[in-house]
Amino acid sequence: MPNLYDRYVLPKLIDAACGQPPMTQLRGRYVSQAKGRVLEVGIGSGLNLAHYGADVQHITGIDPAAELTAKAHQRAQKIATPVDVLGLSGESLDLDDNMFDTVVCTWTLCSIANPYRAVQEMRRVLKPAGQLIFVEHGRSDDLTVSRWQRRIEPLWKVIAGGCHLTRRADELLSDGGFKIRQQASGYVPGPKVAAFMIHGIAQIA
Repeated sequence: MPNLYDRYVLPKLIDAACGQPPMTQLRGRYVSQAKGRVLEVGIGSGLNLAHYGADVQHITGIDPAAELTAKAHQRAQKIATPVDVLGLSGESLDLDDNMFDTVVCTWTLCSIANPYRAVQEMRRVLKPAGQLIFVEHGRSDDLTVSRWQRRIEPLWKVIAGGCHLTRRADELLSDGGFKIRQQASGYVPGPKVAAFMIHGIAQIA
């Protein structure tokens, strides 16, 4: 059962942090490229919903954090595209194989307990010709910064809902059977230990 911090404070902190202008710009750049039937892994408070375009037919958003998805339900009512928000974990999707044209994963792989299993599930439910859109933060290419990330990570996980600073989305996806066809990385404004972003588009290898 979540403690008071996890229930009342952390969801507001996550919504505020992930709603900052640099993150909003990345959402607009990538989420707008989604099309067809979309699975959003880690829909959270629904900050991506406003960025989906007319090529999207239906959105299924999954997230086990009810404290966050309550806000996602509210934001879903403000867009024309049909949205289902399900309380599922990315590690175990009760969804059919080859079901989605696009999988969207933004600032999610950092906090999933078993990201390898989650990537396998994304691959399973994505159509062979589909695309996976990812925007994540992770281990910096700068050795000095990455050393600080490793030092801080144990405490960071406690205060940030299990978020890891040293995971690399590109490595997780490649190891999980995806081919990254477009990728960029770099810092957004903020503390460098949490501001190195990796983003792009992948497909099943």
